[in-house]
Amino acid sequence: MPRQVFFYDQPERFVAGTVGEPGDRAFFLQATGGGRTTSVLLEKTQVAALAERVDELLDEVLRRSGGSAPVPAVAPSDLIDVAPLDLPLVEEFRVGTMALAWDGSEECVVVEAQALVESDPEDDEADADADDELIDDEENGPPLLRVRISGAMARVFAKRALDLVAAGRPPCPFCSLPLDPEGHICPRANGYRR
Repeated sequence: MPRQVFFYDQPERFVAGTVGEPGDRAFFLQATGGGRTTSVLLEKTQVAALAERVDELLDEVLRRSGGSAPVPAVAPSDLIDVAPLDLPLVEEFRVGTMALAWDGSEECVVVEAQALVESDPEDDEADADADDELIDDEENGPPLLRVRISGAMARVFAKRALDLVAAGRPPCPFCSLPLDPEGHICPRANGYRR
């Protein structure tokens, strides 16, 4: 079956968002542009890692360019997007592998999210060496979301995603595990409920 690629070049909107209550949230990446919307499901840790790496990438681009790259140092307040995810929310796939790169010729960030697939251990070792490389454009393969965004939109994406991750359940002051509204069994308190 031919690979399905959802491609957005400078979309109107690219955000991370959630559905559900803290402790039971589903995390999504959503791209909107050209009258279509694509939503993919991923883990909270993937959202956090992607946002942190986007910020690191943009900081490195600024450093290497001596500040001349079209990348703001912080998210421009006039571009900040706090609106909920677009509806209807249709999950295209669950994200397994992500890639991130700076396209110097177009001066934009490229974000790729590929569907989760079963793999053998040898492939996993090869994938570990491929950090910061974009996913191969094979004719056959799992679905892929590819988004090209400006440096300003990337900063806004990272800020929203980091705020979203931080808005979860508060940590226990003793063990740092998330606290549910009814408390939790704390390993640092020898299993007593806190």
